[in-house]
Amino acid sequence: MEEGELTSFQLTKLYLERIAKYDKQGLMINAIAEINPDALHIAEALDQERGLRGARGPLHGIPILVKDNIDTGDHMHTTAGSIALENHYAKEDAFVAKQLRAAGAVILGKANLTEWANFMTEGMPNGYSSRAGQVLNPYGPGKFDVGGSSSGPGAAVASGFATGSIGTETSGSILSPASSNSLVGIKPTVGLISRTGIIPIAHSQDTAGPMTTTVTDAAIVLGALTGIDIKDPATSISEGQALTDYTKHLVLEGLNGAKIGVDRTYLEGLEDEELTLVNQAIADLTKSGATVTDPVKIKTNPTDYSVLFHEFKVDLNAYLSNVASQVPVHSLTELIQYNEQHKDKALVYGQTLLTESDNTSGTLTDPAYIHARLSDLQLSRTEGIDAVMYEHQLDALLFVNNFGAGIAAKAGYPSITVPAGYTSDGKPVGITFTGKAFSEGKLLELAYAYEQITMHRRQPNLS
Repeated sequence: MEEGELTSFQLTKLYLERIAKYDKQGLMINAIAEINPDALHIAEALDQERGLRGARGPLHGIPILVKDNIDTGDHMHTTAGSIALENHYAKEDAFVAKQLRAAGAVILGKANLTEWANFMTEGMPNGYSSRAGQVLNPYGPGKFDVGGSSSGPGAAVASGFATGSIGTETSGSILSPASSNSLVGIKPTVGLISRTGIIPIAHSQDTAGPMTTTVTDAAIVLGALTGIDIKDPATSISEGQALTDYTKHLVLEGLNGAKIGVDRTYLEGLEDEELTLVNQAIADLTKSGATVTDPVKIKTNPTDYSVLFHEFKVDLNAYLSNVASQVPVHSLTELIQYNEQHKDKALVYGQTLLTESDNTSGTLTDPAYIHARLSDLQLSRTEGIDAVMYEHQLDALLFVNNFGAGIAAKAGYPSITVPAGYTSDGKPVGITFTGKAFSEGKLLELAYAYEQITMHRRQPNLS
């Protein structure tokens, strides 16, 4: 683009052609819920701006997809994958969408997801929504799990439908589809990126983050998303710690002298080939100058998820109270009733989690909630990640795929996953680095150095 060899209009057109070829025909990846009808106009305008005033930055004119639970105040719907919201238009952009537009990105469309960010029912496949159907993994359509709940953003970028995407995570929802689709995914520290305008699960754990094919692209997108949002008090915690440019952490020597811990409890249940790939990754880290303490023991791991049930009702009721009058649901209770009335399409897999959440008080004064929230912080931070990292003086903990996502999620701590290879039948495997609050820069150094010495990622074959 800088050399005038490619325009944003041409690039956007190429992505649209690829979506037309593979998303609803061919392999039928079904990652795209909606295309931005203004995408080509926006791209043309950004090309003109580049010619007149130069580029705003590295994202200028770059097509990015956003998960369909992120508000955009344009001609696209925001539905969380639910037919109950199929006619919902947000009144304004989410903070992250505003940041993307300010950086010059082309919001290409909305990506499908596991309905209600996988907080609807038990037993529903990753990537399924009543509004847009089932997302498939391009590395093994119908064979390999596509991951959830940011399945559409993951499968779309892996399929070459956009340069990058924005997913959201409450517990594993970026790390799971990123590792399942051989991508780099960043689950940031809660508070680094604003939650405003994102259909919620739980305010204590929710965050948005980038999903890309390279660590470099992930670092670029991450920097574009940060910023203090007066509507989201959590972002004030990031003042003085957030960066708008994380590319300075892309250093080839990032593993040299790094200290990384492995708790093998979190590797249990892996297939033999997957474990072999993890062990090879540990060997590669060591060869690159890292000290890997293997094993370490994370002393506690909170497994009570009652916080999510309490916060979901409160947070979703607040969101739905502001949707337009023509939308048929304005509370969790109304959503459950709507689904019952349209059960043939809305309840293919049920709504057990919605019902369980609706049975909570709807306020956050319940002593059981308060105790659970404080216990989560104590067990995940003080007695969990903080304790083991202090004991061994670690820069990061190493996990596989989204194993270990739960403890980092409850702590509100960051993780980054990066491709670590494939099994003999082509199933992607990723390794994940987790650190303490606002250690995204250090995690990027580790991930970038590992990526550059291994270069594991390869494109899926869509032909």
